[in-house]
Amino acid sequence: MCTELNRDRSTMGNPMPLDLEAIKGMKFIDPHIHMVSRTTDDYQNLFDAGVSAVIEPAFWVGQPRTGLDTFKDYYSSLIGWERFRASQFGIRHFCTIGLNSREANNEPLAEQVMEILPHFLFKEGVLGIGEIGFDDQTVAEEKFYRAQLELAKESEVPVQVHTPHRDKTKGTTRSMDIALEHGLSAEAVIIDHNTEETVKEVLDRGFWAAFTIYPFTKMGNERMVEIVKQYGAERILINSAADWGISDPLAVPKTAALMLNHGISKADVEKVTFSNCIEAFRINDHLDINVLTQGTMADPNQKFEGNTILRGGQQPRIDHNTLIIS
Repeated sequence: MCTELNRDRSTMGNPMPLDLEAIKGMKFIDPHIHMVSRTTDDYQNLFDAGVSAVIEPAFWVGQPRTGLDTFKDYYSSLIGWERFRASQFGIRHFCTIGLNSREANNEPLAEQVMEILPHFLFKEGVLGIGEIGFDDQTVAEEKFYRAQLELAKESEVPVQVHTPHRDKTKGTTRSMDIALEHGLSAEAVIIDHNTEETVKEVLDRGFWAAFTIYPFTKMGNERMVEIVKQYGAERILINSAADWGISDPLAVPKTAALMLNHGISKADVEKVTFSNCIEAFRINDHLDINVLTQGTMADPNQKFEGNTILRGGQQPRIDHNTLIIS
């Protein structure tokens, strides 16, 4: 394993190695990870740490998209190239498709995006609609949040909800209120980016409570340990986001190891890092769950639209500990 990628980046250079022995033999799913922002090294390290599947919600890519074709290309990459790239490292890639809250404020473009969403929603590997919800909690954001909830209800798929960074408690409550107003069942909605201030209401109302383990903001994994100790493991999921900012793609296996080291049972750790995700996103409707516990090998001869990441027939494995790159 690469010692650099085993470092908890939230410590800014203070080593916190991933305890592979503690989680040996366990399998994980990261239910919210933006792999479009990660390198192939991250895929390899995820595989080595036991991550067998990832779910990538559609979101903004650092700056606003300016036309409908850029959305089409982005959604196509989630169900195409990114799915292929993950497979070359033994990881199964799923996604959710949606119009994110930041770009919902460009109403003329957002209206066009709503027209194409159904085209992508039933493609292979798409588990539902997400991530949608509120950012600045504007009228436009609510309009397109409601429209996508209606699409989810008609399509009978789960919804992955982004809760706002500012005024989070109000935004979280409003997100749940609106979902129920539209007739969605709480068990079909994953409320993400929870904190200590929101978790009780989310669980009490029957929604799935997802937590993003993220350096400096959202939720650290020591705090996450305390939340599981207090609330248990039912309807709780953890993820890394691993987006363009300062983030750690190994947050899920690291948190699993920390939970075990703090006396949380292996059964509960498996719930919040694997089986709850399967239930919340209905992965068993798309895949035989038994295959997630089986190792897979990449086929170096396989290509995606004539392209491959494995040049010259190489296998997806390199020695990070050697100084020589051969």
